[in-house]
Amino acid sequence: MLIDFHSHAFADKIVEKAMQRLLSVAKIPNYSDGTISGLDNCLDKYGVDISVMLPVATKPTQQTIINDWAKEVQDKYSRIYSFGSVHPFADDVMEELERIKVLGLHGIKLHPDYQDFFIDDERVFPVYRKCAELSLPVIFHAGWDPLSPDVVHAMPEASLKAHKAVPEMTMILAHGGGMRHWDDVEKHLVGEDIYFDTAMLCDYIEPEQLERIIKNHGADRILFGTDIPWHPADKERSLIQSLGISDDEKELIFHENAERLLGI
Repeated sequence: MLIDFHSHAFADKIVEKAMQRLLSVAKIPNYSDGTISGLDNCLDKYGVDISVMLPVATKPTQQTIINDWAKEVQDKYSRIYSFGSVHPFADDVMEELERIKVLGLHGIKLHPDYQDFFIDDERVFPVYRKCAELSLPVIFHAGWDPLSPDVVHAMPEASLKAHKAVPEMTMILAHGGGMRHWDDVEKHLVGEDIYFDTAMLCDYIEPEQLERIIKNHGADRILFGTDIPWHPADKERSLIQSLGISDDEKELIFHENAERLLGI
């Protein structure tokens, strides 16, 4: 079984505009058209059994619309499990977190760069505590992002500070704990009770460093992810398969850890 814990898609009415903007910023190829049907087709194309979709509320006013849409997608597509999203500075953020729990969404996606906050900003800690109270895991974009190349809002040391402040929150740091900052990941985060995902690592991290991170951090805290439509599952899976870790460790990464977090 293969579970992709990091995928993206957009509602039909905004997908064209969203994809054009993101492609112009990222300047990388896309492997899906960004639609929900495109994401669903990618499951068959790349041999993925379940995809975890991660929407982002980039404005406080988007919360309700995005989470209602995420629920509709999850109800319609049996192989797509969706997280919800809140904007940490929305007036009704706590109420929306409770509604996300009622909707049956599986966690919360926060993107410090897109939402303009630092991961260790103490103003956001009550949001983290509420997520923990509701047993909603939180996945953060971590490390460098082309949208904010000069200001990284979730550096490894800052992520550790947030974790230490709210250790009861299930924290998932995308992109191996911090895109392009893996030396700092090894220095500050490896060994902590934090999950990392593998999204987009295959073209950026040295396999030897990823193998070392997995061995020292523990395969039981690594989640397979792609960042589709920006990276395909076959490339990320080949990277994991190439590493000198056991088959049991690979199974943890490919699906067992995700099953535990999703409760399936």
